[in-house]
Amino acid sequence: MSERMVNQFMEMVRIDSESGNEAKMMEYLLEAIPGAGGEAALDDYGNLIATFPEKGCSGKNPILLSCHADTVKPGVGIEPVIEDGVIRSKGETILGADDKAGIAEILEAMRVCEVRPPVQFAVSRQEEVGLLGVKNLDFSRITAKSGFLLDNDTLETIVIGGPSYYAIDVKITGKAAHAGMEPEKGISAIIAASKAISALRLGRIDENSTANVGVIEGGLIRNGIPDACSFLAECRSSVHEKAAALNEEMIGIIRQKVEAEGAQVEISSDNLCRAVDIPEDSWAVEISKRALKKIGIDAKCIFITGFTDASIYNNKGVEMAVVGIGAKDEHSKEESIAVEDMGKALTMILEILHLSAE
Repeated sequence: MSERMVNQFMEMVRIDSESGNEAKMMEYLLEAIPGAGGEAALDDYGNLIATFPEKGCSGKNPILLSCHADTVKPGVGIEPVIEDGVIRSKGETILGADDKAGIAEILEAMRVCEVRPPVQFAVSRQEEVGLLGVKNLDFSRITAKSGFLLDNDTLETIVIGGPSYYAIDVKITGKAAHAGMEPEKGISAIIAASKAISALRLGRIDENSTANVGVIEGGLIRNGIPDACSFLAECRSSVHEKAAALNEEMIGIIRQKVEAEGAQVEISSDNLCRAVDIPEDSWAVEISKRALKKIGIDAKCIFITGFTDASIYNNKGVEMAVVGIGAKDEHSKEESIAVEDMGKALTMILEILHLSAE
């Protein structure tokens, strides 16, 4: 187990990098990657793309390794601690193992590997807020046709697919009035929003699809008819056509219910990613399975209803399997990672490099 890798991971999580504020983290990586034997530069969007030359072999096709640099909130002022071989934050923030553990594991693998094909290493920005970094990645600099995304939590599974996802933003405009003196003159944006939301099909729609309203904001004072309200909704499905149809259904219901209250509505919808999956017998998946057997894990292939950068890579023609970093309870203040599991992930990556160079 590499003490250097653990120390570097703890150093990286102390660098604030909530989504949209990854610049310091990218600067750190630009300085760190040459020490691991590579060269790195940022693309126009601020994503990092590094290259590592082949080692111990020749004439092999390049592979892509990838992670993301941003964290969810609360991710400012992270202070990691090790207790009984487990790394966690002191409790006021997330830890940031998602995805800095993956970065630390890859950098250590680059330093200590005895054999590898040419490696391209892409670290994206703003993954946690809609895969914005990888969507704007300079793919002209990516020549690898297959690779591995280090952004799954458990080492026991390999993610081979993700859903189509629609983000729906709603802004409602009503008419303000005094709630006690002349309520009949007002049009409540909150009532319009509540009637729209209550009419939506939410939760588990079918075996492939879900929908949710996660944020609602409106009103300024207790005794005023609110003239503004907004909410954020989503829908997703492993079948793209189902997601698209659900998106249109939700937009139609929202518009109908809001306008029936006499309010006005603005609705924007963004298809953040399209459903994709790769075969279980694809090259990247087979290499992942063999690498995980090296550490005694008979990994299962799964399709998740969340989304990762792999959705974009696979839709762009770069076959990417998503493998684990060894973390637990991501996106929460209870997030942690065992030093032992970081060591297992390192061994997995080294075996991926070895098998890819055969």
